[in-house]
Amino acid sequence: MAVSTCSNKSLFFSLPKFSSSSNLSFNPYINLPCSEPISLLSLSTHFSKPLNPRSKSIKSTDLNLPENPTLPKTLKSRLANGETLYGLFLLSFSPTLAEIAGLAGYDFVVVDMEHGPGGISDALPCLHALAATGTSAILRLPESTAAWAKKALDIGPQGIMFPMIENSKSAKKAVSFCRFPPGGVRGSAHTLVRASNYGINDGYLANYEEELLIMCQVESEEGVKKIEEIAAVDGVDCIQMGPLDLSASLGYLWDPGNKKVRQVVREAEKGVLEKKNGGGAYLGGFAMPHDGAEQLRMRGYRMVSGAVDLGLFRSAVVEDVKRFKMNLMNGSDDDGEDDKVKDEKYWSE
Repeated sequence: MAVSTCSNKSLFFSLPKFSSSSNLSFNPYINLPCSEPISLLSLSTHFSKPLNPRSKSIKSTDLNLPENPTLPKTLKSRLANGETLYGLFLLSFSPTLAEIAGLAGYDFVVVDMEHGPGGISDALPCLHALAATGTSAILRLPESTAAWAKKALDIGPQGIMFPMIENSKSAKKAVSFCRFPPGGVRGSAHTLVRASNYGINDGYLANYEEELLIMCQVESEEGVKKIEEIAAVDGVDCIQMGPLDLSASLGYLWDPGNKKVRQVVREAEKGVLEKKNGGGAYLGGFAMPHDGAEQLRMRGYRMVSGAVDLGLFRSAVVEDVKRFKMNLMNGSDDDGEDDKVKDEKYWSE
């Protein structure tokens, strides 16, 4: 059970990450792992005192606590522990696809407000769905401004991605958008917003900086020239390479696998990785047809995005239609197909 304590001794729970082989089931009434579903009304049997379902918080004095409660793992703590994280970009803004992605086992899902059609209110149901699976959500902003950052942070993602960062000045501004004064310029409504559990989490202000992953996307010729200074900015946790925009910036819009583009990317990667040895940012990126997820991992990328939800769906439906039409052209029928069907999955699988 993952718990965190606050200054007023209030104690809050968060859902840990479980593998698909875990025997634990998710309890929809409260974020606790359990071997069988339990309701809020029966929850008091797990504690030394009955709980009031209408109470704002659960006091530590009301609980039989383990001696050394373990804090939930954040993206930042997992990276610090040496993990390489694998994620998906969500452009559909479908809570159902977000939930499936979380259940599938992705370490993080990027809800993309830059190229996807949705905004903050569309992203929120996706964050709800991901939270139900214990999967970290990252919001990619449509532009790097204080207004967008404020609204995005208030709905409580575990990470935030700023597009088109081209120098240390813009990187420092991005970090300032994420921090409350005097360390930054973020507007404060922390007593009411989802990020602080609507004010129930009294420890939010003490912990939000160390828990939020700040990602700066470098995706232009100017940006890669300044990538080392961007990676060295205090508060920037990850440099996200943008190969498509970078190739366009270099004059190769239709050819991100061009030799010149790949050379520029390798030099940029080298700058980030060398700076990391001195305490700089981690390296993140997108898998491409010419540069797969495993290749990125082997070169030192610590956050790898392997696919986009719309791309996965597009490939599946195009292949499905193609298979059906090919069968029509070949004049295939059901005769002699029984043995083959036995070895194939049903369409619903």
